Amino acid sequence: MPLRLPDKLPAIDLLKKENIFVMDATRAHAQDIRPLKIAILNLMPLKITTETDLIRLLSNTPLQLEIDFMKLKSHTPKNTPIEHMMMFYRDFENMKKENYDGMIITGAPVETLQFEDVSYWEEITQIFDWAHTHVTSTLYICWAAQAGLYYHYGVPKYPLDKKMFGIFKQYPTDPMLPIFRGFDDCFAMPHSRHTELHRKDITDRKGLTLIAESPESGVGIVMARDGREFFVTGHMEYSPDTLDKEYRRDIGKRNDVDMPKNYYLDDDPSNGPMVTWRGHANLFFSNWINYYVYQTTPYNIEDIR
Repeated sequence: MPLRLPDKLPAIDLLKKENIFVMDATRAHAQDIRPLKIAILNLMPLKITTETDLIRLLSNTPLQLEIDFMKLKSHTPKNTPIEHMMMFYRDFENMKKENYDGMIITGAPVETLQFEDVSYWEEITQIFDWAHTHVTSTLYICWAAQAGLYYHYGVPKYPLDKKMFGIFKQYPTDPMLPIFRGFDDCFAMPHSRHTELHRKDITDRKGLTLIAESPESGVGIVMARDGREFFVTGHMEYSPDTLDKEYRRDIGKRNDVDMPKNYYLDDDPSNGPMVTWRGHANLFFSNWINYYVYQTTPYNIEDIR
């Protein structure tokens, strides 16, 4: 089944060129199918890029999904046209009375700030509380994972001397979990962050389960509430060239960013990236939708608690 997306969303044309089946809302309303409702709070600077990256992965499922994009009233993006935000995004204030089968909260370029110093901290913590009772399963990514773990469970973050930057092998601690169905013994995940979590802070907290980690990049994925929350410290959604663009952007401008590890073919930027995470990224998102959203969400979406 296809994804139901807002009419004229730029990602529709981009993904159709990749032979991914999407349909706009006008066509979707003609089908008598109850889609799974997925909310996406997109905090990344390049909204259209992140929309496309996430929709590409969400499309890899036979289930029909209806996507709603959420924005913050307390923050105005600088890198996305206001017309795009007005056309395709809704304020949390206008969505908080609704329930959703699943939700994704992305990373944000604010990780070097203390959580309480982030300008929209008050509003985003309201969203975290709302997701607890209005969403069947929520996927927190990168900064959002750190913020969610801090807010809900008191887990601190720690600054790094050098940016954790590159592709790092992750090892499931419990390969039999449904989220890892079809996975190999290890899987690759892109990372791009200046802060980290400590393993002991996760394992010491009641209610948290460390389900994937790396000897090099540390805490990978944390699960809580039997899969109603997943906290992913990396970026499985990244496109092949995302780290390359970040690296070229920062060359000569920062002294805490090295060439991304395990990314370029033969460690030579002129060779371009070697994509090693795409297969497991598709599996992860489809397993999340299947086992932790579709199979656990109530038939009546209003019954989500």
